[in-house]
Amino acid sequence: MKYGLLIQIARSLMLARLKQTMVAAVGVTFSITMFVALLGFMNGLNQLLDGLVLNRTPHIRFYNEIKPNPDQPIDLSESYRDFENTIRTIKPNSSRLRIYNSAAIIETLQADNRVLGVAPKVSTQVFFNVGTSDISGTINGIDVQAENALFSFADYVTEGNGSDLDQTNNGIILGKGAADRMLATIGDVIQATTARGDRVQLKVVGYYQSGLGDLDNVQSYASLQTVQKMLGEPPSYITDIQVKLHELDLAPPMAKDYEALFRVTADDIQTVNAQFETGTEIRNLISYAVGITLLIVSGFGIYNILNMMIYEKMDTIAILKAIGFSGRDVNIIFIIIALIIGVVGGTVGLMLGYLAGLGIDRLPFETEALPTIKTFPVDFNPRYYIIGGIFSLITTYLAGYFPARKASAVDPVEIIRGK
Repeated sequence: MKYGLLIQIARSLMLARLKQTMVAAVGVTFSITMFVALLGFMNGLNQLLDGLVLNRTPHIRFYNEIKPNPDQPIDLSESYRDFENTIRTIKPNSSRLRIYNSAAIIETLQADNRVLGVAPKVSTQVFFNVGTSDISGTINGIDVQAENALFSFADYVTEGNGSDLDQTNNGIILGKGAADRMLATIGDVIQATTARGDRVQLKVVGYYQSGLGDLDNVQSYASLQTVQKMLGEPPSYITDIQVKLHELDLAPPMAKDYEALFRVTADDIQTVNAQFETGTEIRNLISYAVGITLLIVSGFGIYNILNMMIYEKMDTIAILKAIGFSGRDVNIIFIIIALIIGVVGGTVGLMLGYLAGLGIDRLPFETEALPTIKTFPVDFNPRYYIIGGIFSLITTYLAGYFPARKASAVDPVEIIRGK
């Protein structure tokens, strides 16, 4: 049997029950629209929330951790080698925060093809002197260009300019929370006391706001040279080496390898921030579950409509089979009806889902915690549209397959005899 004729018959059956066909198509359209819009919106929010921390977190961080020496004298003694030794109140050893031979380490990392970039940092604890009060804080000495390239530092500078750190002598960008606590405005000169007791004067050139209040209350930024000068250290003094990789999944094994090679502590992003990945996976799972549920519900609607169509068109099916159409032909006719509903409804749904995403993306979303965010975030990843399109075809095919099998099994003799 020619497929052109079967398609024409399917078209005639659809037009004869146009209202029911339109209801089924609208169900598919609504499901696909909500599926695409929901996934785009939810994943846009996921990227925003994870980006608050993960975008500012290196994939691998190298530093010297102050901790007790694992090799205690009693463990090295031959006399007590076979004993179980318990030592209490062990104090940290005299290790320094400085990473030795940092220039060679940075050069080695930059030569690794897996590494996207390297950003050195000097971090120090200070007390900001405000009148008779002291406010604790942390000043991070950074390479501004490297921080901008790897961690989008400029995106979090809400007032002022990050490049002013390199152009202003003893310039500092205060965390917004710390600036509010000190009532410091841009252009003010503030005083800070280092852990060694040295007092330095710093000029406020901007505000930094990450969206995490606890960090913004203590974190501030200055140039590498400024912090090194504050501490009385040479230009080679580095306390942290931050690494961004081309592929995030390489971080754990690379951290272990380089930790053994450089003999410094190495933290990878997946171990330190495992809770964020877990939260993202759960939110994604919920989004897909809701979207797929919508598609399944629309599939049941199509199934019911085709069942009713078959019941009402028993005479037509009996005549088709009586004049020579096989059960397979009848089966194909109703599957074609289901697929047409799926293709038309799915295509319109994908377009409306994209337009809904554009509409959400333009809705104003302003909050003091996220000053750089002006509208709701939406992810327009093509994957959601591909999944939605494929799933609409699968759902409608299955919704039409079982009623089609019922139609193909109709005995025309019994139908005609019953009439």
